[in-house]
Amino acid sequence: MPKIHHLNCVKIVSPVNDNVCGHCLLIEENDKLILIDTGIGLLDIQKPLERIGQQLIDIVGYSFNENQTAIRQIEKLGLNPEKVTDCVISHLDNDHIGGLADFPNAKVHVGIEEYENFNSGNPRYLKTPLAHNPTIKTYGKSDFNWFGFEARKVITNTETEIFLIPLFGHTSGHCGVVIKTDNKWMFYIADAYYMRLELNDNEHPVNQLAKMRADNNDLRLNSLDKIRNLINEHPEIAVFGYHDIEEFKLYEN
Repeated sequence: MPKIHHLNCVKIVSPVNDNVCGHCLLIEENDKLILIDTGIGLLDIQKPLERIGQQLIDIVGYSFNENQTAIRQIEKLGLNPEKVTDCVISHLDNDHIGGLADFPNAKVHVGIEEYENFNSGNPRYLKTPLAHNPTIKTYGKSDFNWFGFEARKVITNTETEIFLIPLFGHTSGHCGVVIKTDNKWMFYIADAYYMRLELNDNEHPVNQLAKMRADNNDLRLNSLDKIRNLINEHPEIAVFGYHDIEEFKLYEN
């Protein structure tokens, strides 16, 4: 049976929260490993000015720790990082894909809208995380429906069912990721919200930050509405995002 490991691969210190995490997932199935987002990578930590730049480091509030990288955490689990065959990516912001270069042979799976946005000249994106020219597989619009969401089946040649779920707004092609193991669903909503309290507290300062960082705030709010409705109607589905440290504590290994 596949195992799901929850990894915190980022630490950000921000005015809103002094311990913002980067909640990545590692699927362990037979001799394969699959990462859902990668967090910050070794090269980012070794060459932060070259790969990220001081301005973005200061704006985001990165706090670097080599032991927090996905590759080091995989090694700590007693697993071989070379077994990472696939990386399923919610969106192409640096804090979600900086670690891709640590797994140069892994295929990168991403929504087509996000990849087009990345290549459009949108200034939010850094080019360095894909500078190693990985194999990239994109996924376009699907007719498959998952609890009212469009779902795009990710092809990884494993038994674990994985779908990209469009949750546009934070970026123009931002997706969540659905995973089914042992007949249970997990819904990783990435940056559709930064903190879960956004679902119920419109006055918290994090809402303004989320609005400022959104490519399309109307779409972001629509995605939040859909997530809120799913949680209310299907409490049996585990729903969590990328940056909320309190959520991560519920799942950490």
